Amino acid sequence: MALSAEFRLVVWLALLGLGAVGRASAQVIRRPVPDKLIVLTFDDAAVSHATYVAPLLKKYRFGGTFFVCEFREPPFADKTKYMSWAQIRGLHRQGFEVASHTLTHQHVNKLSRPQLGAELDSIEARCRAWGIPRPTTFAYPGYDTHPTATALLPERGYLFARAGGARAYDPATDHPTLLPSFSISGPDTAKVLRAIRQARGGRIVILTVHGVPDVAHYWVTTPPTLFEQYLAYLHDHRYKVIALRDLARYVNVPEALRTLPPRYENLK
Repeated sequence: MALSAEFRLVVWLALLGLGAVGRASAQVIRRPVPDKLIVLTFDDAAVSHATYVAPLLKKYRFGGTFFVCEFREPPFADKTKYMSWAQIRGLHRQGFEVASHTLTHQHVNKLSRPQLGAELDSIEARCRAWGIPRPTTFAYPGYDTHPTATALLPERGYLFARAGGARAYDPATDHPTLLPSFSISGPDTAKVLRAIRQARGGRIVILTVHGVPDVAHYWVTTPPTLFEQYLAYLHDHRYKVIALRDLARYVNVPEALRTLPPRYENLK
């Protein structure tokens, strides 16, 4: 049966649109994303990051990003719970990324633009004073996102910002300042392994870790024995483990910022 001219036009326009989407995706992806690509991120400046986590990462030759802040409660001055800035500088000197989690763990949806800018300024000043490069990545405290942050962060030179959402990151569709991640807190090993195995088909798995253990916030602790099991699994199954800043090897950030719309749903 012959196709009508109208139907052929609709099909042609649809194919043209798909082609445009494919070209846009190709411009965002700087190089092919390999399967088994994992980003390890660590929140809140827990002291176990320096004493336990970093030596393990060095053992396995893994990268990682440490999102630091200065909690007011329990107080950052309590060094049984939080790293000192000397220890944070030590992470940088070992080759790990030190990045921003605001100064005082403030949820960005409760901050004005000047208030968020002041929080960023404060962490950047701490880094400068301790000889640590200015942060270029950010993690949302409490996974709370807001348009104020997605506008301000790129203006200040931040490349990526990590939220939650328990899904894999798709560089072709996810805005660079709204990256989803999986939490590995708690004892559910099967959940964590299911998440890790989603690193395929152009998608990247970003893992959020708090203290190992977290003595300041027990509800987000990761048991040390399980954490080492996860690292061993990644090593034995030949996963590539990088810091968040290293995603710039694969993502054309300016093009992604220009072409990908921010989507705030499903990031908690």
